[in-house]
Amino acid sequence: MTKTQVYLGIGSNIDREANIRNGLEEIRSCYGELTLSPIYETEAFGFEGDDFYNLVVGFKTELPINELAHDLREIEFQFGRSRNETRYSSRTLDVDLLLFGDAVHDKYHVPRSDITEFGFVLKPLSDITPNLKHPVLGETMIQLWNKFDSSREVMRSMPEQFCL
Repeated sequence: MTKTQVYLGIGSNIDREANIRNGLEEIRSCYGELTLSPIYETEAFGFEGDDFYNLVVGFKTELPINELAHDLREIEFQFGRSRNETRYSSRTLDVDLLLFGDAVHDKYHVPRSDITEFGFVLKPLSDITPNLKHPVLGETMIQLWNKFDSSREVMRSMPEQFCL
């Protein structure tokens, strides 16, 4: 069976380091080797809350998109995410499916619009896969980042010692 390259956006603003570290360990145990972007600290978007840590993770899977999406939601719930949370609120662990190969799936919001809407998604994605083309726009991640207006977001790179 062929494996599909996927990319996830990971974020947390509640016990950030522990939840991201543990979430990544769970994802690694389910899917194997992970490619990790640098971590960026950003202010909460759309609500008042503690700053987030955000990164992008890549891996290959044989799962179909529906099973992967279900598994990722279960991982969020395992780390304390509520099924009834409002869209913009604090998160123990947020796991968003950004890309599933070059597939376009409206039901699963793939490719995720966050890629071109938020620097905290696009920058780490362009860090680990600069030459990957967006499946709809046809531009590479680095091209999208280079023309992105990051002036509305404050993003701080985390020091190297914060390794996952």
